[in-house]
Amino acid sequence: MDLLAGTFYVLDESGYFVLWNRQLEQVTGLSAERLRSMHMLELFEPDTRSRVSRAFCAVFQGDERVQIEARVRNASGGTTPFLFVGSRLSIEGDGRYLCGMGVDLTRHYLQRDKLELFERALLAASNGIVITRHEGRDNPIEYVNPAFERISGYTAVEAINHDSRFMAAHDMDNEQRAYLASAIAAHRAATVVFRNKRKNGELFWNHLSVTPVRDQGGHVTHFIGIIEDITALKQRTSQLEHLVTHDPLTGLANRLLLRDRLEHALQAAQRADDKVAVILMDLNKFKEINDTMGHSAGDMVLKQVAQRLQSALRESDTVARLGGDEFVMVLAAQPNLRYTLKMIERIRRAMAPEMDIDGRLLSVGASMGVAVWPDDGRTAGDLLHAADVAMYEGKHGGPDAVHFYSPGMADSSAARQRMEVALREALSRDDLYLLFQPHVAVGTGEILGIEALLRWRHPERGELLPADFLPDAEESGLIVPLGRRVLEDVCSTLRRLADLGFANIPISVNASSREFTQRDYLPHIAQRVAHHGVNPSRLTLEMREEQLMNNPEQATRLANGLQELGIRLSVDEFGAGMNNLTCLRQLPVSQLKMTRQRVQEINGVAGSGALAKTMLDIGNNLNIRVVATGVETRDQHDFLAANGCSSVQGNYISQPLTRPALEQWLAAH
Repeated sequence: MDLLAGTFYVLDESGYFVLWNRQLEQVTGLSAERLRSMHMLELFEPDTRSRVSRAFCAVFQGDERVQIEARVRNASGGTTPFLFVGSRLSIEGDGRYLCGMGVDLTRHYLQRDKLELFERALLAASNGIVITRHEGRDNPIEYVNPAFERISGYTAVEAINHDSRFMAAHDMDNEQRAYLASAIAAHRAATVVFRNKRKNGELFWNHLSVTPVRDQGGHVTHFIGIIEDITALKQRTSQLEHLVTHDPLTGLANRLLLRDRLEHALQAAQRADDKVAVILMDLNKFKEINDTMGHSAGDMVLKQVAQRLQSALRESDTVARLGGDEFVMVLAAQPNLRYTLKMIERIRRAMAPEMDIDGRLLSVGASMGVAVWPDDGRTAGDLLHAADVAMYEGKHGGPDAVHFYSPGMADSSAARQRMEVALREALSRDDLYLLFQPHVAVGTGEILGIEALLRWRHPERGELLPADFLPDAEESGLIVPLGRRVLEDVCSTLRRLADLGFANIPISVNASSREFTQRDYLPHIAQRVAHHGVNPSRLTLEMREEQLMNNPEQATRLANGLQELGIRLSVDEFGAGMNNLTCLRQLPVSQLKMTRQRVQEINGVAGSGALAKTMLDIGNNLNIRVVATGVETRDQHDFLAANGCSSVQGNYISQPLTRPALEQWLAAH
């Protein structure tokens, strides 16, 4: 009895122990005397005693062989799970007994809990799990989890006993499939990404990890595969790659992809002894279309241009949009210049027909600059620069001009570079300075404000007006540090005027598109105003009407941001082009500065000031003060006063003044 692995016991019909082995004493922790005197039900938890009692009675009443799982209590208060088996033993002349054995289920329970956990994990896993048995070349499926059913569309019944290759998308990703097959044949783990087919025929991207499962002898008996459906990830990655390398409006290649395609074209041309042509194209009158018809119309033009260019070129060529209305074409594998000319003519013919934009037929021409490898440059950067120089020259050669790069064209480009260098030096030497011109109320002469006017004391050309250098500053990006220098001087002047008792006179300063598109533009203004202790309402930013009209959404954000800071917004060059009254009505504009062109049209001849009067009427109807700029004569002043103009600025009132002269002028007035 003591040699048995489990407990052995004999109970009489009353439920008391008659016989037992040493293992029972070890499990219960009870002595032989205690076991001999206790009822067997005392060894069990109170809530299981009735179940144990029924099994005990069944042995004697029905002569049944019973089996029951129950937890046995021990002397220390703990319990141990056991499987008990008992049968009736009848001894003639001595009565009936229950003879039984017990097996400790602790390890079994632990293993069962672990297996149940594994099963729950398989069922809960978000990735598909497939277990196949290894039968040489074929590996029939033995198990699939619910995630596999969801991903593949096949039920477990439909998948089991089939080789997992039944889902393969044939003639796709053959290299990956061959790698997986060789890994399985060699009993190696492998991770692959390829496309499979769902039950409904839909393709999906499958990230599959396969691992061999070995028995105790080290032989591979099964493979387990983890299937992750990465279709959505692939689609998102593809979309992101497209966004990174393509223009979002036209779908054309962007600057990044253009550079890559051009590099490849140059490498191929070098091997094949071909030429490569780079064409930089800039649309004519695009700004006018944006100004007159709005940005949605401009976007439609850009999309149609993109489609026409793509239709005119070969698949091996590249069309890219650099931004705005600039396009670049890379014509790869050009056997000779005559072939390139034919390609350019195809582009011209594609661009020639009018475009239907919102029911309006528009003729959209373009200027093109052409550079050819290897004659005009050896690198991608050299070719793009040469094409840009040629296109810039083409802008001056009439509409739809095509200019091939020549070394002489570099002179004008060099002139622009010299201007940029000179501007940088002027900033460092402080050769740029401000003059100030007041504007006053027409009826009373009250000083309503002052405009800061930028000048450049050029070492060779003398005093330069903004029109002589600001376009180059805008193009080179120097307009940003230049504008910040001007803002600093204006804030300093406002502080000085406040100290002199002129705290209520605002100063206006011009801002460019490139400046207010800087992310820190408004925070920088707020910081400088606070630094100088200036009342924000005394600072006015002037922006040209066309700048605000080109991007109404951006203009609205800017205007609202200025309003939050307490800074005023003034519209400059009012009346120089098309007016968007809806936009003006929605913006928090403090004043409209009529372009000097309208004022100069006032010359005493009947009807000469009609457009100026119209601008005044528009301002009055919008309830926005109109400042007439460039007033030179008394006739102009009187005409404006008679037609409701409330404020004038120009040499008739005062010449532009240095800061000391301005202080004297203010004191005198």
